[in-house]
Amino acid sequence: MGVSGSIAAYKSALLVRLLVKEGAEVKVVMTESAKDFITPLTLSTLSRNPVLSSFTKGDSGEWNNHVELGLWADAMIIAPASANTLAKCANGICDNLLVATYLSAKCSVFFAPAMDLDMYKHPSTIENLRKLTSYGNQIINAEFGELASGLVGEGRLAEPEQIVHELNRFFSKIPAFQGKKVLITAGPTQEPIDPVRFISNHSSGKMGFAIAEAFEMAGAEVTLVSGPVSIASPKGVKLEKVQSAQQMFETTAKYFADSDIVVLSAAVADYTPLHVADKKIKKKEDVFNIELTKTTDIAATLGQQKKTGQIIVGFALETDNEFENAKGKLERKNFDFVVLNSLQDSGAGFRYDTNKIKIIDREGQVYDFDLKTKKEVAQDILATVMNKL
Repeated sequence: MGVSGSIAAYKSALLVRLLVKEGAEVKVVMTESAKDFITPLTLSTLSRNPVLSSFTKGDSGEWNNHVELGLWADAMIIAPASANTLAKCANGICDNLLVATYLSAKCSVFFAPAMDLDMYKHPSTIENLRKLTSYGNQIINAEFGELASGLVGEGRLAEPEQIVHELNRFFSKIPAFQGKKVLITAGPTQEPIDPVRFISNHSSGKMGFAIAEAFEMAGAEVTLVSGPVSIASPKGVKLEKVQSAQQMFETTAKYFADSDIVVLSAAVADYTPLHVADKKIKKKEDVFNIELTKTTDIAATLGQQKKTGQIIVGFALETDNEFENAKGKLERKNFDFVVLNSLQDSGAGFRYDTNKIKIIDREGQVYDFDLKTKKEVAQDILATVMNKL
């Protein structure tokens, strides 16, 4: 990890800590000017490795081997990357240990720029970023926000959590998913009765969001269509928020034709009120009836439109005749796989952070999994789709 002279260098302490927490071995190289903003002692303590900033160690003349450092790393991240450091790396001006290490690196290199708005937008900086990209480096773009100068705009260092996400994604990419477009539905739908009441279910969206995160981390381009949930959108995922079953159908249909893989994990209402009151219904009668009508069967409709090469994964939450019901759903709706949940299994189903699934394919083969966290279950679904690809 390289740290250059920028006020944003204070964030490098959290970045090192997060990387170590993720299990990475971190070595830090600082420029001399970076020491004006954060001490080597801080980064050495957090990384559990000596921090290097000069070509030699003390007065002994012992060499800090930048070639060895460049060959040692599986990835190099320069964060913050100041305008000065960007320019030196782009043009091979090797007057400090950080640039020398960059020029010796055989691994993928990431630059996370941080500078004031006018510097970030200056043609010379834009050209230097273009050069660095042309050399095969990756840029983690600066974010929009309040800057040290008091200006508001682009130039703010990407948050450490975002940088860690980019590195995790880099190490998690799977060739089979490169360039693939994945469409996922998640969460419940809400079918309005009047302006304040609706029909819904207990779905939390946790499973669908975990699947979206897994595919995004594997390198796919992911669109997530979600009903009302209280979960933050996974990083790097395009989120489309909907409310009713009809809205979910229309939004999903919009992306379906261009999708290579479709995972229908949403708990969509089967029925919706035939008439929706425009005012709150007052409590009068002892018995109150609501006339319901069927919603569009999203899975069946999309299954009929499935193109050669498309993969559709459906979900079946069952309470009885589980295998037969799930297998029937797979056949009727033209799925490639159906993920079976049973409400009879403790810790599985809605709202839990865990799930226990069976995956059934078109040949009737059953893959049975133990109770796991939903993130682990998402990886099992990912692996099943990957084997199909």
